[in-house]
Amino acid sequence: MAKQPENEDSNEFLFLDNDFKNSGVAQADWSTKKMVWIPSEREGFQSASIKEETGNEVVVELDNGKKVTVSKDEIQKMNPPKYNKVEDMAALTCLNEASVLHNIRERYFSGLIYTYSGLFCVVVNPYKLLPIYSEKITEMYKGKKRHEVPPHIYAVTDNAYRNMLQEREDQSILCTGESGAGKTENTKKVIQYLAVVASSHKGKRHQIAVRTYKLESYSALFNFNFL
Repeated sequence: MAKQPENEDSNEFLFLDNDFKNSGVAQADWSTKKMVWIPSEREGFQSASIKEETGNEVVVELDNGKKVTVSKDEIQKMNPPKYNKVEDMAALTCLNEASVLHNIRERYFSGLIYTYSGLFCVVVNPYKLLPIYSEKITEMYKGKKRHEVPPHIYAVTDNAYRNMLQEREDQSILCTGESGAGKTENTKKVIQYLAVVASSHKGKRHQIAVRTYKLESYSALFNFNFL
C-alpha cells in the first residue's frame, strides 16, 4: 500500500481515506454474512443478503428490507468489506462483473479516477480538472515501483520509461476507450511526464530516446485523428 504524504491537496484524489479503511464497516466480520450482487435495471447490480435457498432459486433481502426471489445463475458473490475501493482489482477474492463495476464506481465517487486491473490501468473521466498532475506529484512517481504509489498514469509511464532504459527495448502505452473517455488527455499526460523525467537525466542518449518516443506518440495521435 502506498504511503500517504502529509498536507497535500491532491491526497483525496489519490489515496483512500484512512477513516474509511479503519472504519467498523471495513473491518466487519464477513464470515457471518451471505452478501451477493443481483441484477438491477437502474443500478446494473444491487447488494442483497441470502435468506433462503431452494433448488435453483434463492430468496434474498435487499437493503430496503424487501425480499425477492432470483435464480442462482443471476447472483454474483460479493467481496469482503476490506476489499472495498481496492487499488488493484486483481486482488479481489470474487472477480466478477458486479464486483469490478462496484469497485470502480466507489473509487470514482471518492475522487479516485485511476484503478489497476492487473497490468492495466482503468481510468474514469472526471470531466473536471484534478490537482494530481503537478510538479510535486510528478516527483512523487519518479523512480517508484507501482505498489509504492497510488494508481496513476504516471506510474504506468514511469514503469515503461525505466523498462526502456534498463532493457534497451521499445515500450508501448496504449490508451483506449470510447469517445470522450479521456484517451487524448491521458496520452498528453504520458508525454508530459516523459518530458519531465527525461530532462532530469544527464545522458543525451536518454533524452534523444524520449524525444523520439514523443514524436512517435504525436504521429500515432495524428494518424488516429486524436489531434
